[in-house]
Amino acid sequence: MRFTRVTQPVRAPRGRVYQALLDPEAVAAWIVPPGMRSEVHTFDAREGGSFRISLRHRSPTETGKSHARIDTFHGRFVQLVPAERVVQVVEFETDDPALRGEMTVRYTLVEAGNTTYIAAEHENLPPGLSEEENALGWRLSLAQLAKLVEST
Repeated sequence: MRFTRVTQPVRAPRGRVYQALLDPEAVAAWIVPPGMRSEVHTFDAREGGSFRISLRHRSPTETGKSHARIDTFHGRFVQLVPAERVVQVVEFETDDPALRGEMTVRYTLVEAGNTTYIAAEHENLPPGLSEEENALGWRLSLAQLAKLVEST
């Protein structure tokens, strides 16, 4: 199984971090790595609820997984444990067989003092997705999540 795991400290309570994982406006702000912009098409943050998000590369030289310069993925919320865990199943919208398949994304929140540690685990990466690039994308996104939550 191909897998990445990234941990990010956030100087905020677990409840605030948890809410940023479930608020579509917050997700649109933190999930997109630098050099891209996001669009949240649908977002029903409840167990069994679905979502669909597109990330658009700003550089004309970047290639998207779904279309030219666009990465679109959809999924569903499998488990929501308030202030502790969010589990999603996600899948790229693509014609490329090397990028197809359901992946599991698990966010786990652990509070220690005035810091929450968020661990993002991404399981079942398709063969066309680089583990190193995926981990880098997660590090960038979680850093933006920390910045967003710490500023509120």
